[in-house]
Amino acid sequence: MDDDYFSLQAILADNHKLSCTFALDVEGLGYLEGGSEPNIQQHAKVELPFWLAQTLSLNEFTTFPLPPPYANRVRSALNASAQSVKLSNLVGGNGWWYRWGRRIADVLDDEPQAELLNMLLRAFIGRLPALQDLSAHHASSDHSIPESGAGTGEAFRDGMEGDERELRCRGNVAGNEMTWIRRGEEAKRRRGEEAKRR
Repeated sequence: MDDDYFSLQAILADNHKLSCTFALDVEGLGYLEGGSEPNIQQHAKVELPFWLAQTLSLNEFTTFPLPPPYANRVRSALNASAQSVKLSNLVGGNGWWYRWGRRIADVLDDEPQAELLNMLLRAFIGRLPALQDLSAHHASSDHSIPESGAGTGEAFRDGMEGDERELRCRGNVAGNEMTWIRRGEEAKRRRGEEAKRR
């Protein structure tokens, strides 16, 4: 999970909008509300991209509630069956659920931050076996999608978010390389056996 300034994934993760509430009057930023007022009044609610909301929140100009993709409803669904939750749909555009969650955690206070980070970790741990199965089955000669306890592997694959898709691709490449190595070793062993027979 790369937070590099030039990382496209980091840029996409920081571009999600948050519903922010201004904690004080701010002069000259009324255009953020989309109206004709020159100033933002205290308690005004404005949708801001995360990169701006983060800066304003860290400087105590705004506050924001935990976004819906990380709220109690999603947490309960993940606790019930992490593999059945379509993380790709939660942040839009097959987004980066883990990355955005980690970026939001950076802004939160200690207790909410720990809760969010634990939710992200538990979700990842709960989804990892299905992700590993998909990678292993794709790398083998059997390209069918394995069935999992929470539904079909195809349903899980469709719900994978960006980091999971990257891990699956890396797993596929590693599995293909291992298959190639095994075939080479098997061919070498057979040649050795044939040489012994002569």
